[in-house]
Amino acid sequence: MKKILILFCFSILSSVAFAQKSGSIAGNLTANQEPIEFATITLSKLPDATKIVYFTSSDSLGHFSFENINLGNYLMKVSLIGYKTFIQNITLSEQNSPYFLKDLMLSTDDKLLNEVVVTSQKKLIEKTTEGFIVNANTNITQLGGTATDLLKNTPTVSVDAEGVITLRGKTPSILINGRNSNLANTDQIPASSIESIEIINSASAKYDANAESGIINIKLKKNTQNGTNGAIAIGGGMGSRERANSALLINHKTDKWNVGVGYDNRFAGRTKHITSNRTNFNLSDKYYINQDRNDERVERLQNLKLNVDFAPNEKNTFAFEAIGNLEGQDNDEFLNSIILKQNNNFNTGNNRHSWEYKRSKVAEFAMNYNRKYDNPQKALSASITSSIENGKENTDISTQNIDGNANNIGAIFWQRTHNYENGIISNAKVDYTLPISEKGILETGYKGIFRSIKTDFEMADKVENSYVINSASSNIFNFNEQVHAVYALYHSYFGTAEQPKVKYELGLRAEQVNNNGETQNNSTHFTNNYLKLFPTANISYFINADEFWKLSYGKRINRPGLGQLNPFVDITDALNPHSGNPNLKPEIIDAIEISYNKEWDKISLSSNVFYRHANNTIRNFFISQNDGTVLNLPNNIGSSDSYGLENIFTAKPTDFYDLNASISLFQQKLNGSNVSSDAIQSSFNWYGKLINNFAVSKGGKLQIIANYNSAATTPQGRLIALYNVDLGFQQKLGKGNTRLGLVVVDVFNTLKSGSKNFTNEFTSNRSQKADTRAVMLTLAYTFKSAFKEKLLDNKFSKEF
Repeated sequence: MKKILILFCFSILSSVAFAQKSGSIAGNLTANQEPIEFATITLSKLPDATKIVYFTSSDSLGHFSFENINLGNYLMKVSLIGYKTFIQNITLSEQNSPYFLKDLMLSTDDKLLNEVVVTSQKKLIEKTTEGFIVNANTNITQLGGTATDLLKNTPTVSVDAEGVITLRGKTPSILINGRNSNLANTDQIPASSIESIEIINSASAKYDANAESGIINIKLKKNTQNGTNGAIAIGGGMGSRERANSALLINHKTDKWNVGVGYDNRFAGRTKHITSNRTNFNLSDKYYINQDRNDERVERLQNLKLNVDFAPNEKNTFAFEAIGNLEGQDNDEFLNSIILKQNNNFNTGNNRHSWEYKRSKVAEFAMNYNRKYDNPQKALSASITSSIENGKENTDISTQNIDGNANNIGAIFWQRTHNYENGIISNAKVDYTLPISEKGILETGYKGIFRSIKTDFEMADKVENSYVINSASSNIFNFNEQVHAVYALYHSYFGTAEQPKVKYELGLRAEQVNNNGETQNNSTHFTNNYLKLFPTANISYFINADEFWKLSYGKRINRPGLGQLNPFVDITDALNPHSGNPNLKPEIIDAIEISYNKEWDKISLSSNVFYRHANNTIRNFFISQNDGTVLNLPNNIGSSDSYGLENIFTAKPTDFYDLNASISLFQQKLNGSNVSSDAIQSSFNWYGKLINNFAVSKGGKLQIIANYNSAATTPQGRLIALYNVDLGFQQKLGKGNTRLGLVVVDVFNTLKSGSKNFTNEFTSNRSQKADTRAVMLTLAYTFKSAFKEKLLDNKFSKEF
């Protein structure tokens, strides 16, 4: 902790060295009572109004600022496609610095909006009061992949080789357009469908409490520009196998209606090689186990999206959204297993072949209503959503025993399994914001989450010429859950509205949870009913408009999901089965964070020190069985503590180069002594990303992203380190409405994963390598203006 605090202080002292005492200009832009983002603001030093000496752009809240500028007379221009240019003379002196322009309103220019082409580029990172937003179109190194691939190259987010997503070593809550969804499996979302990703580290009481380390909100694309717009893209590439993708976007908007349709698909062939070995100390006849596995997989993913918005007037908006998702996977797996005795003599061996066919369908519907008032601080919103999933997985398994010379012995043993899942997740939500004093705003609301899932698991063994169901391993599991939540959140500040010195936020969320699960034969049955309160508090101290400190506290919960509660045992690898645990309890987390944020003209820094303590920590745990297998299932391992430092640094040192560097350093201690005496681990972990952007030619840009995840702590061992480099190039062609993109992922073919476990009963090593290095070429064409930056954004699955 001392080392981390020293690093934190050093980063702050280093940042302060950049600061200079000089004048500043700040303000916020609005239009129709909404903040205006991505507007360009320029300053020309008078009397030469033609020479621009300073420029910036407005953020997602409409804010903009100029720091460390010389005193004097300036001409300020504010411009944005679709709005009339705003011009104002400004005299900056010691007496009126900082100079603040409050609620500067822009007027729309519908004629210009319909005729011009959008060519502006969003920032990679946009800072918010609760975290930051990453714009997907700024990442060009992932052409052809999914949301998982985009998250792999998102600052402060860690994604392991199995697709497990963590923030600061813990699992976040994943939302789609702010709602709980069956599309929360990020491998089901093509990256070309994503507008932005919001990272919420210090969530207030307004958000679900079920977010142990924070929230990742994936916002899907929707055009809001007048007229008819569209785009089409097609791409193809090669890893060890072929892969292809395409996308189509069409949108039409009038004064009152906005209708859009989008379609994405992705097809990829994949390979993977896995080796593992285990030593069972207490089983002399099954002492050494060696396995070698090869997979051939074909992935298919298709998405269809429809949105219809209706605004009868300036104060009321109705929106309907529908999403259809089809996912398919065919996996052909060969697994060789050899078991040796303690004296190294051969015991048994077999070759196991599995054909796995997986199909999933998701249909999601959302109705939203938004109400504006004359007072822009007052607002009402309501939504009803429903997400329906139908998934089927069928596996045919053949096992051929072999002798010590790898010769076949005996007859082939045939098995068959199916795992069918039908689920519905519905949300009902109402939020109301009301100013209750000159400086105080109250937010309050209700959210209901209704989840119903039925899982049908069946295993059958072939006897003579027919399959006989294994009743001991077959069952139907039903799970139902309701979460009713109400919250109140109060905002206020000290100082003036233009220049508040202190902002604070106090919130309380109450969640009533009722859930139950049972198997058809009643071998498993549980019920949970509990009411819990979750307080949150945030206080920010502003040195100036672009520099502030923030202290946050929040109480959170991690409720186990269906996959963690489902008692069925997967036996695709008979020596390493895995299952859920219906006896899991929810994990309770207390989180504290201190952050410092500073923006200069071409540099920004966000630095955070955080601490988290969790009880009933949920982690996967390996349990040795008497038959030589090791069962993997989630467990409440007791408690965990993590504390660390997180930095995000952005700079644009030249006109042709900018960078974003992020690093997370944290110490983590897991205490699973309640499960096993050897399940106590403590280690230092870190992961970092470096995103480099180069303007290499007119209309051309090059992006190079480097990732590194250190070896991570598990209750019984470690995960090996992960590292890779991705490269992307994009070139505008013709008048700019055609673009060519080239991507090379895992350039040096270094991305692989694995784990090492050390217990009193066994040790094990596992290593896996997929065909992560691949090349892809994508061509996109846009007509009219809306999707200029939206097609060539991000794709390519590195692991599966």
